[in-house]
Amino acid sequence: MGPSRKKDWISIICFVLDWRLLVMRLRALGLALVVLTPIAGCQSAADDDARLMREDVRLVVDAVTTQDVVPPRATFAGLLRQQQLTPELADSVVEAMRTVFDPRRLQASQTYWVTHTIDGLFREFRYQINADELLRVVLRTEGDATHGTAPRFDAEVVRLPKEYQRAAVSAQITPQTNSLIRAFTAHGENQILPLELAKIFSGEVDFNSELQQGDRFDVLFDRAVRNGEFVGYGDIVAAVLETGGRRLTAYRFADDEGNVGFYDEEGRSLRRAFLKTPLPFDPRITSGFSYNRFHPVHGIRRPHLGVDYGAPTGTRVLAVASGVVTFAAWSGEAGRLVKVKHAGGYETMYLHLSGFGQGIKPGVRIDQGQVLGYVGMTGSATGPHLDYRVTKNGTYLNPVTAFKGMPAGEPIVGERMAEFQRLRNEARDQMAAQLVTPVTTTASAD
Repeated sequence: MGPSRKKDWISIICFVLDWRLLVMRLRALGLALVVLTPIAGCQSAADDDARLMREDVRLVVDAVTTQDVVPPRATFAGLLRQQQLTPELADSVVEAMRTVFDPRRLQASQTYWVTHTIDGLFREFRYQINADELLRVVLRTEGDATHGTAPRFDAEVVRLPKEYQRAAVSAQITPQTNSLIRAFTAHGENQILPLELAKIFSGEVDFNSELQQGDRFDVLFDRAVRNGEFVGYGDIVAAVLETGGRRLTAYRFADDEGNVGFYDEEGRSLRRAFLKTPLPFDPRITSGFSYNRFHPVHGIRRPHLGVDYGAPTGTRVLAVASGVVTFAAWSGEAGRLVKVKHAGGYETMYLHLSGFGQGIKPGVRIDQGQVLGYVGMTGSATGPHLDYRVTKNGTYLNPVTAFKGMPAGEPIVGERMAEFQRLRNEARDQMAAQLVTPVTTTASAD
C-alpha cells in the first residue's frame, strides 16, 4: 500500500473515532449542541476515549418532573392545563382517574407531580391523596387523531409503605398552653393526636368547658414513619387524664367480635349513651343556658334554652347519641336546624348551621358521632357559632349538665378480664418506661 493510500486509511479511522468520541460526549453531557474543535490525531482521541470509559456514566435526562401544591378551589383539569396539557388531554387524564378515585376529593395544599418528556410530551401525573395513598395516572399509548384513536392510561391508587414506632408523650394545661391542642403541639406533636384523645374521653369530659390549669395528659400511641419521617399516627394504646381532681384512664381492647373500644382501669367501657358536647374540643362557650339572657341581636332579655359554642364556620357538628332525625331544614331565627330524637325521651337540637351533613334528612337513623352539619351563622346570629339544645320529655335541660349522671359503660365479660388485665399492665409499663415523668399507677388486686 502506497504512502498516500495509507494516509487516507488513517484519516478515515481517525474520522470514525472522532465521531465515536463526539457521540459519547453528547450522551454523557446530555447536550443537543457541541462546539467541534480540530483533533490532532488518533492518539489524543484514544486517550479521551479511555478517560471517558473510566468516568461514571451520566445518563441522559429524558423526562422532567414538576412538583407543585394544589391551590384553593382548584380542579384536576385546571391543574393539568396549567402544566401545559391540552384541554382534551387534561380531560382524558381526569376521566382515567375516575375509575379509581373521585376527582371531587381534590384537596387544597396537597402535593402533586406532572412528568413530561424533554420535548414536552405528557407521561405521568401523581397526586398525594393523604399520608398513606398516592394517585398515579400513567400514559401508556398516545392517541392518533388521524386514525380516531384516543390515548390510553393506567390509573391506580398506590398504598405507601410505612412502619410504626411505639411512643409516649405527657402534656399539661398551663398559662402558655391553655388548650388541649397547644399542650400537645408544644411537644412537637400534630393536632391529630389530641383530637383522637378527646374522642376517647368525650363521654366523660366536656373539653370546651371543663379543662383547668394543671390538667395533665399521658398518652401511649403508635407513631407512623416512612423513610425516617413522621407521616401520621397509628392507634392510641393507653391514656391517662388528670382533670378537676379526677383521674381517668383508657386502655384499648377488642371484644370477641373484634370491635375495638376503650376501657378504664377496672375494665368498664368509656363509651356513653351521650357525648358531653357535639363539637371538637377547641371551641369555647360564648353564651350559657339562661332563662333571662340579654339577646345580642334583638336587644331584649329573653330565655336562652341552650348553650352557644363559638367555632369557625364549617366546623363539624356531631350527633351526641344515636337516634332518628326528625327535622332538617330552615327554621326562621334558628337558621338551618337539625333535630334528633333519642332513647329515653331525649331530643337534641343543632341551630344556625351553614349546611347539613351528607344524607341528613327527616326519618334517617344516625349513629353517635355522625356528622349532622357544619357550624355557621344562619338565621339570627352575630357570628359563627352552634346553638346546642337538649330536652327530656319536652322540658329544656342545660346541655352542660344534662348527661353528667349517666351510668358507667358495660364492663368486659369475665372470661376476657384476664386478657384485658395483661394488656392493660403491659401498656401501663410501656408508658411509664417511655415518659420522662412516669404516670402514677393504681394498684389493683388482680
